[in-house]
Amino acid sequence: MTLDVEMPQLNGLEALKLIMVDCPTPVVMLSSTTKAGAEITVEAMANGAVDFIAKPSGTISLDLHKIKDELIRKVIQAAAVPVSKLQKNTSLRNMISKKTMMEKYVEPKRTLSVQQSKPMMHSSNKKLVLIGTSTGGPRALQEVVTKIPKTIDAPIVIVQHMPAGFTKSLANRLNQLSEITVKEAEHGDILQAGHAYIAPGGYHMKLQKTGAVMSVKLDNIEAPRGGHRPAVDVLFESASAIKELDKVAVIMTGMGSDGTKGLQRLKETGHVVAISESADTCVVYGMPKAAFETGLVDDVEDVDDIAQAIMKYIP
Repeated sequence: MTLDVEMPQLNGLEALKLIMVDCPTPVVMLSSTTKAGAEITVEAMANGAVDFIAKPSGTISLDLHKIKDELIRKVIQAAAVPVSKLQKNTSLRNMISKKTMMEKYVEPKRTLSVQQSKPMMHSSNKKLVLIGTSTGGPRALQEVVTKIPKTIDAPIVIVQHMPAGFTKSLANRLNQLSEITVKEAEHGDILQAGHAYIAPGGYHMKLQKTGAVMSVKLDNIEAPRGGHRPAVDVLFESASAIKELDKVAVIMTGMGSDGTKGLQRLKETGHVVAISESADTCVVYGMPKAAFETGLVDDVEDVDDIAQAIMKYIP
């Protein structure tokens, strides 16, 4: 099913909520890139929509033929998603504020199931968390980022495949729900522990080291990788050049293999723990599968447990 965000009487978000309760169905949202349209779209993704597509000419687009091929591709992909995965966590913390999250956070007590020969991290080295995701990612990020405590002694950098105009709304939503600070990355941002930076749509996000600090470099000149800008591979590859950092690289739900080449580069150049989302919770088991098949993944975790797995390696 496709749903337009802007509809009379009952908008796309409200219609989606009713559909997911009464007759759960894979849904692809159509949205304008207006601030309101982007915000509703991000909320729709958190409420069970599989994917979305930006309309070419705003709220009233009489030229939808321009996105015909992309729309057909996303509808076919959505049709293959099991309904059970759409129902899971559809009401996840939709109305919880930062303050409430801080009050409710409890340090996990259960032991994670990790490989016996887990990689060693240098306790004295500074840490960096890298996350890459695509289809199904907004909901997966909400499950992960909202569980990370503000005391995490590392910055977090995130690539979510999204066009320009939507990543800022995603960052704002996660910031409202999370204990850590979440923002859309800006060129020159200095990375700080307890902060998450989401690559803006239309820009590759790269990391660079200047003296004792790490900062963000945004690039809209380099061509898309595999059709994506931002691309996970570009982020991972740039991070691999900062060899004095220990890194936790996380690859979650998404179509394709973005992140796999970057993970290989990370593993070649430094101390890296790799975590992939399990097939059981992925909306699309593409990117994590490609990473897993390299033999370089150290932990395979359900999305509910990824935050705990990250914190196992970060003091």
